[in-house]
Amino acid sequence: MVMIGSFRVVIFGCVAMIAILFSGGGFGVSPAVAQEGTGSAVSQPHDADENVGADEGDEGDEPERPARGSVTNLPLPRFVSLKANEANVRRGPSLSHRIDWVFTRRGTPLEVIAEYGHWRRVRDNDGAVGWLHYSLISGVRMALVEAETVDLHARPDPTSPLNAHAEKGVILRLLSCKVDWCRVSADGYKGWVTKVGLWGIGADEVLE
Repeated sequence: MVMIGSFRVVIFGCVAMIAILFSGGGFGVSPAVAQEGTGSAVSQPHDADENVGADEGDEGDEPERPARGSVTNLPLPRFVSLKANEANVRRGPSLSHRIDWVFTRRGTPLEVIAEYGHWRRVRDNDGAVGWLHYSLISGVRMALVEAETVDLHARPDPTSPLNAHAEKGVILRLLSCKVDWCRVSADGYKGWVTKVGLWGIGADEVLE
């Protein structure tokens, strides 16, 4: 067994098992993910949480158009990730509102469901909802493993060789996604996983 950061990697032949090590409680600390700026909670708005562009679409006669944020004009809901090591989740969109809980796991995928000024109302995989300052979140896409394990394949084909297994609780970096499969990375391992068992990516969402 090889200990790497906060991941445990167990080698079974040529297949690795990736598992997150929790320090106790409901939250752990994940390995560092790509930084998207360093804004503070009182900086001027520059929408650092929206570093991934969104298609605006045409004004044509579409039967339905997704809701858009009143501040960013980006789709609602949409997935982002936690940029900070710690983030206070508040009851309302200002520093005067009470802190309901604290995220302590960098890279945690979150779903933005509303916007107000510098603040984003987010939902986590358990359905808990609160307000975060925009500077604490990033457009870098991550996904949380909710299944007991997911297989990282060499290709988007269930019969292709296995590169690794990722256990429940592991956060995966989303590199690209097709309708049914996503190419992911975690702790130096890369591979293709089915969307089933992941939280942080839409069922029909495609990422280039």
